[in-house]
Amino acid sequence: MIRTAAIQMASGSNIHANLAEAEKQIEAAVLDGAQWVALPENFGLVGVQQEDVVEQAEEPGSGPIQDFLSDQAKRHGIVVVGGTVPIRADSRHYFNRLPVHGPDGRCLAHYDKIHLFDVSLPDSDESYQESAVIRPGNQVVVAEVEGVRVGLAICYDLRFPELFRILVDRGAELFVLPSSFTAVTGQAHWHVLLRARAIENLTAIVAPAQGGFHVNGRETYGHSLIADAWGNILAEKPSGAGYALADINLEKQAQMRERFPVLNHRRFFVRTE
Repeated sequence: MIRTAAIQMASGSNIHANLAEAEKQIEAAVLDGAQWVALPENFGLVGVQQEDVVEQAEEPGSGPIQDFLSDQAKRHGIVVVGGTVPIRADSRHYFNRLPVHGPDGRCLAHYDKIHLFDVSLPDSDESYQESAVIRPGNQVVVAEVEGVRVGLAICYDLRFPELFRILVDRGAELFVLPSSFTAVTGQAHWHVLLRARAIENLTAIVAPAQGGFHVNGRETYGHSLIADAWGNILAEKPSGAGYALADINLEKQAQMRERFPVLNHRRFFVRTE
């Protein structure tokens, strides 16, 4: 059993203020018994303009956001799945990186967001062009964390079920998906997509999210949640800063996979490499 918190924030352009809010929520979750804590996408910085993030991107292994994650994990003796951190790729681009820190503060693994959100929303004047400043990753990552194999994904990745099936084929027992879903797409698709990814892969999912209004004029959906392998929502934080907290029972999940072996019933095969 893993007591896990999915933290919700409405981050802004002040890194110090964002880290202070994250620290407050982490401390509250730990006092509530959390052994693992997952932060939302862009928890440390949401720029007024996309270029603002490029300017404040950190070098690999060094910077205030990365130092904060390591310190929080070590201070509380917990696993911290670090939302995302902007890591410099070149003078005009960064990687949107999801690091995982163990209780000793060491970074155990990281994942760079593969699928970039380049869209114009239907029936809305909102448009996004992440590829203008973000360099896509090219590695699927299953991290070994405290004896648990964790499949890592970020936000828009949720719309690509083949990624999650590859993660399961590589042994994932748990998915973690830090996100910053828009209010429009979140209302339409957030719950159904998260539950679908859990159900079709018989794998629990932890989805911390941004939720609220931001300095760039955008609104994010919130509804950070944790769902089990049957698609049941174990905990949810609809709005405001805070966290969803739930116990994830991987032993029960393993029994479910044995009794309902849908993952072994596929009758077509696709090359993934």
